[in-house]
Amino acid sequence: MDALDAIFQRKSVRNFTGEEVPKEKLELLLRAGMAAPSAVNMQPWEFILVTNKETLQSMADNLPYAKMMSKASACILVCAIPELAHRKLKDYAIIDCSCASQNILIAAEALGLGAVWTAVFPNIDRIEFVRKLLGVPKDVIPLNAIAIGIPTGEDQPKDKYKPEKIHYEKW
Repeated sequence: MDALDAIFQRKSVRNFTGEEVPKEKLELLLRAGMAAPSAVNMQPWEFILVTNKETLQSMADNLPYAKMMSKASACILVCAIPELAHRKLKDYAIIDCSCASQNILIAAEALGLGAVWTAVFPNIDRIEFVRKLLGVPKDVIPLNAIAIGIPTGEDQPKDKYKPEKIHYEKW
């Protein structure tokens, strides 16, 4: 699949078969995340790959928009590390990790997988839950949890292009 096809076919997949995703594909997703651009190439990210079914179920039970984790094969928790960001600013770390998250989502589509990101940051309850469950240090921001699995085919892409949202030359 070429890059534009992957971008335009990408969709939020919440319906998974429950089948396991091969470890090689999960590694490719992590490589795609780390290939993202970052301010001054500081790469202020780390990732937690979760494949344990009990942990995925706990995430489904305790994160309000992550119910699909119960059928997901894996989850990638994208973590921002402000201390590693350009000028050690939290905002740069969050922006950079958002780019990494998008790369993971597009790569999942290109590999024939389903994926959807669920917000952890900025909700304090979600942050604290994920920190406790996965041992995330206090100086690390758990940004989002990306559910990954084999899609059932129920979720379909949407054409989100809206010409009225474009301004040429000035507002």
